Amino acid sequence: MKKIEAIIKPFKLDEVREGLSEVGITGLTVTEVKGFGRQKGHTELYRGAEYVVDFLPKIKVEVVLGDDMVEQAVEAIVKAAHTGKIGDGKIFVMPVEQVVRIRTGEVNEAAI
Repeated sequence: MKKIEAIIKPFKLDEVREGLSEVGITGLTVTEVKGFGRQKGHTELYRGAEYVVDFLPKIKVEVVLGDDMVEQAVEAIVKAAHTGKIGDGKIFVMPVEQVVRIRTGEVNEAAI
């Protein structure tokens, strides 16, 4: 089993969710986060004063799935989240040792 964490632009969330749904992924967790990468924030003008926004709003999408679905999920996220501009985001794939469904006690693949 693997966990995919994708950091994407907020306005791309619906497209990513739909893309994952199309490849058969039904459950995911979404968190509003802030961060920056190479762009290191940006400068904005507010009421005539310039200020630096260090942390940009992003969305973190988390999905746990079987090893056989990882490539399809990554491709779906890349296709849906891509704009070609700086700040499109990152995808992290990491191993998951155990999953337990609290309601039924099912474990691992059955719990996903």
